[in-house]
Amino acid sequence: MIKIMLIGKPNVGKSSLFNRFARRNIAITSDVSGTTRDTNRIKIDINGNEVIIVDSGGLDEDTELFKNIKKRTLQEAKDADILLYLVDGKMYPSDDDRAFFYEVLKLGKTSALVVNKVDNKKDLQRAYEFDSFGCKDVFFISATHNSGIDELVDFIKEHLPKHELKNDESISLEDFLDDDEEIVQEYEEEKDYIQYSEDAFKKIDENHIRVGIVGRVNVGKSSLLNSLTKQNRSVVSDIAGTTIDPVNESVEYGGKVIEFVDTAGIRRRGKIEGIERYALNRTEKMLENADIALLVLDSSEDFNELDEKISGLIAKHCLGVIIVLNKWDLKQKDDKEFDKLCKTIRLDLFKHIAHAPIISVSALTHKRVDNIYKLIFEVYENYIQKIPTSKLNALIEEATKAHPLPHDKGKLVKIYYAAQYDIAPPKIALVMNRPKALHFSYKRYLANKLRSEFSFSGVPLLINSRAKNQKEKQEEKF
Repeated sequence: MIKIMLIGKPNVGKSSLFNRFARRNIAITSDVSGTTRDTNRIKIDINGNEVIIVDSGGLDEDTELFKNIKKRTLQEAKDADILLYLVDGKMYPSDDDRAFFYEVLKLGKTSALVVNKVDNKKDLQRAYEFDSFGCKDVFFISATHNSGIDELVDFIKEHLPKHELKNDESISLEDFLDDDEEIVQEYEEEKDYIQYSEDAFKKIDENHIRVGIVGRVNVGKSSLLNSLTKQNRSVVSDIAGTTIDPVNESVEYGGKVIEFVDTAGIRRRGKIEGIERYALNRTEKMLENADIALLVLDSSEDFNELDEKISGLIAKHCLGVIIVLNKWDLKQKDDKEFDKLCKTIRLDLFKHIAHAPIISVSALTHKRVDNIYKLIFEVYENYIQKIPTSKLNALIEEATKAHPLPHDKGKLVKIYYAAQYDIAPPKIALVMNRPKALHFSYKRYLANKLRSEFSFSGVPLLINSRAKNQKEKQEEKF
């Protein structure tokens, strides 16, 4: 598949052009230099040909962090087929821009010089100065105002493999980009009533697992992504808050595609600075679309209230969850200490995700990191499992006999039957004569019975008590 990479100094509009291609705001854009630090990518269609557009971190050498970003960007550029070098049309050509451009040309890829932010005639006159770079293919565009994109798209079409081109009446990318209709991925809305059949379950791709990596700043999320994917996908630095954009990477493992997303580290509200506010919003969006979250904790130091709040975000979005104790090598803890810590985590610190499996790893040395894949598969199977109605009702009947339902003001409370009505996560309805009389503590009792009989490790269990023909849902998580 053809890979097209957007490359250039910070703040030249690479992310704006990337969002223009994507038709939605994936990459964070701001006036802050160096907003994008890791590569971001998306597949789009050009005349029936699927290509990958890659947004990259800016080329800069002012700090050690930016030197690492530049190194990573140029390394990934070696795998690209087409390089679009962006410059700022509001500025005159600079010596470092010229030097970076020539460094990119040395990679021997099909390249074009794209002068962005050309919004008026004055900008255009200044933009002609970039002809001094001696590049054959120069394009003047405004990603923000969607002008000049047509010529750039024609250039891309010319360099697509000839045997892949189709002569049908496919919509042009320019028309595609002009379409104002937003494409937003949303969960399929649940019907306002429950259908007790598998036909009503969410339609999901069981071979594609979306895994978000979340945690405080500097707990090693980016190092964990690099270790899981066995490549330097995320920029790693001792500077807290290095990752800003969510960084996604797909891995084929065990016959399934696992899409990892490394998110910006979360700080206390009073310490959130500048573009990190955007990053927090992106983290929330990522969690809305994830199946499983890896909650990364720094085992070399005490956990705090912020760790607990982040775990609350996972519970809020009803995700499968695995707790990853990173930096285990720094403390040299033994199995006894691990068991003690797990007990503390489940009973005291993170009660709302006490069902989560816990694993200790060292992302730096890669110790036990591969074992995370096994846990992902186990949790995902639990996340999408469908319980036979007969087994479910047999368990509920047994549980109510062992511990009868309390009466409601002297009147009998009965559960007629139970049925699972959705997956991801599992949702179970208890159809009753007096649903409001079913106390939370009794639901918790039933939830514990269900967990003891069926495998729900790592996933929330949603229980909904309702009357016959009742439309509104009153789900509670256990």
